[in-house]
Amino acid sequence: MKKKAIALIAAACSLAMALGGCGSSSSSTSGSSNGGKVIITAFGSEPQNPLIPGNTNETGGGRPVELMFVRLVSFDNKGNAKNEVAQSIKPNADSSEYTITLKKGWKFTDGTPVTAESFTKAWSYTANAKNAQKCASFFSTIKGYDDLQKDGLKGDEQLSGLKVVDDYTFTVTMNQPDATFPVKVGYEAFSPLPESFYKDPKAFGEKPVGNGPYKFSSWDHNKQIVLVKNPDYKGNVKVNNDGVTFKIYTSTDSAYADVQSGNLDVMDSVPATATKTFQSDPNVEAYNKAGSVSQTFTIPSDLDHFKSNTEEGVLRRQAISMAINRKTIVDKVLGGVGTPAKEFTSPMTPGYSDSLKGESNLEYNPKKAKELWAKADAISKYDGTLTFSYNADGGAKPIYDAVVNQLKNNLGIKAATNPVPTFQEFRTDVSNRTIKGAFRTGWQPDYPSPENYLYQLYDSAAADNQGSNDGDYKNPAFDKLMDQAYAATSTEAANKIYQQAQEILLNDLPAIPLYYGNAYGVAAKGVKNFTMNWQNQPVYSELSK
Repeated sequence: MKKKAIALIAAACSLAMALGGCGSSSSSTSGSSNGGKVIITAFGSEPQNPLIPGNTNETGGGRPVELMFVRLVSFDNKGNAKNEVAQSIKPNADSSEYTITLKKGWKFTDGTPVTAESFTKAWSYTANAKNAQKCASFFSTIKGYDDLQKDGLKGDEQLSGLKVVDDYTFTVTMNQPDATFPVKVGYEAFSPLPESFYKDPKAFGEKPVGNGPYKFSSWDHNKQIVLVKNPDYKGNVKVNNDGVTFKIYTSTDSAYADVQSGNLDVMDSVPATATKTFQSDPNVEAYNKAGSVSQTFTIPSDLDHFKSNTEEGVLRRQAISMAINRKTIVDKVLGGVGTPAKEFTSPMTPGYSDSLKGESNLEYNPKKAKELWAKADAISKYDGTLTFSYNADGGAKPIYDAVVNQLKNNLGIKAATNPVPTFQEFRTDVSNRTIKGAFRTGWQPDYPSPENYLYQLYDSAAADNQGSNDGDYKNPAFDKLMDQAYAATSTEAANKIYQQAQEILLNDLPAIPLYYGNAYGVAAKGVKNFTMNWQNQPVYSELSK
């Protein structure tokens, strides 16, 4: 959840100041298809929005956008940052200002150069509230962000904290210290954009022009997105194939069957019907290792009887959480390809802890759950039906059938599922705030820091469609700790503050963590170099046949 709300039940910091290193792309391939070229076919879902980096915060669009655009830094498979377009990113003494120098020679796939202004204009466009971009909140620590949230803007106003020095140098002045910035800029919302974007953003989103290892070829809506290798790319990513075609599915069972038959090369999950058998399936190459995706469900913070800033609402949220047997869901429904959640980040995240104050609210305790529900009813009686919405095309049905049954049995309340046909429709309902009940959420990290899970999902600045705070949770005490963590002088100090902030979340439960999804998926027989990265995504560029 780039970014990310994630489409499937399976799918979603080192603060080094001097990031270095640059590799080169490779055209080596083996095997052949499509007239001698090696084309990888991959599982995909229809993007919620046009393919614009700053307006993409879900995996349907995130998969192709990640391959078409590169940023100041890139991450290796383990999440380590290296300079990509940046030659250097130099902070001042308290990380309140950065001087960024670009490498020369980078070009967009339309042949135009990547310059300092390619970054400053793109970042300002995304941050500008007039443009209604999903990833606006990622720029909130840059000076001038608040000015771009006011009414009456035209949409072309620039962040005052961004200053172009020359074609290959710009400075970034923060409105508060932000030691995470040199890692955060590896997220796709920080991609540069060519001048052609501003002439017609809508048309650009249908036929994007990037600077990454792959370039756009075609998009047949609800069928496939075709990317081809960018021969001019000379960055860190090694490319072992000639293109990646994302086949759009509405059924994970159908996709899995296609992998088994060799009609689909790679899939970044498996359907619930196959979680217990896919590792021994002789017709696929299986992958299953600890991952970084957090799977949750969110209850809107303004939902009657469940408001996150009232005693009644918090009691009900805690009761629901304690009435859910996460271990049973992981073992019986997921077939062991997950780990019961202990907090709001993941075991792969720096600063993770399984013993924070309030962690007991995520432990199965049906007796206490009933007591808390009764206390809430003493404040205001609730006799409605709590619904759980999810996208029906992502394999989540068994999960939410189990959640609903456990709540009925352990709390004695009325609960029901509310499946939405496709991920695109589901995310649109979430964005429009039309879901009147709980809804499935999850997060695939954008960069390796607890800040990415916490600020981007639960800070007030990311609410109200200014970011990925889909439940519109707002708590001034939590926001204050986020500010303190940004100003921390070390990663260790920041992580301690993030842990304090999590203790607030573990009490309020703006979302209820269920489990951490393993990085698991399947590839067809004959596919080479199948591995998954720190985001639980296949490393598409390394795949060959």
